Amino acid sequence: MTGTIINIATVLVGGLIGMLFGSRLPERMRNTVLSVLGLFTMVMGVQMFLTTQNSLVVLAALLVGTMLGEWWQIEDGLERLGNRLKNRFAKTFQGQDMSRFVEGFLTASILFCIGPMTILGSIQDGLTGDYSLLAVKATLDGFAALAFASTMGIGVLFSTIVILSFQGGLSLLAVQAQTIATPMMMNEMSAAGGIILVGIALSNILNIKEIRSGNLLPALFLAPLFAVIFELLGIF
Repeated sequence: MTGTIINIATVLVGGLIGMLFGSRLPERMRNTVLSVLGLFTMVMGVQMFLTTQNSLVVLAALLVGTMLGEWWQIEDGLERLGNRLKNRFAKTFQGQDMSRFVEGFLTASILFCIGPMTILGSIQDGLTGDYSLLAVKATLDGFAALAFASTMGIGVLFSTIVILSFQGGLSLLAVQAQTIATPMMMNEMSAAGGIILVGIALSNILNIKEIRSGNLLPALFLAPLFAVIFELLGIF
């Protein structure tokens, strides 16, 4: 859990700096920085997708995962959680702009919990106590939190609740996961995460196309399962 704690600390520090000093930057500069972050996220997602050994596995995981996500209304649940937090802390942070609270909470929560660093780093931290990979991720997340908080506000800071639950939970389950996971399964999981990252970049960061990226999250867990099924069926 050490890596997760470090990650939470960097997001809080980066987010606070962004809230305190981000408004002093010209709006044009802040928008450009956010666009750069969106482009980088998109390219990183493409790079993750290229790790796949069978794109049909990723496609099947995304299609089934999206249907499950829509059925379970994952993104709506995250939005409701964001709204409850907004209403709960609106008076406490009365001087802050709360208009983009939910957007900041959703964007940061999903972005900070997707990717090979989250998965591999959490497993490594849980099994051996080596949090070096999560420390690298924490540094990147800190800078991202600074950029997001400067435009989206305090909702970004509350993404640490999701980081603690998701990333910390992965670390606690690392022993069980590591006993059954193979490099092939991890590659397909990362590839599915890459597609979700591209969706986040297009929708939440660049505002090009509305995509309910939160409802794609079940694909992360279906991709390794489908990888095994496809291999057994000889589809690989």
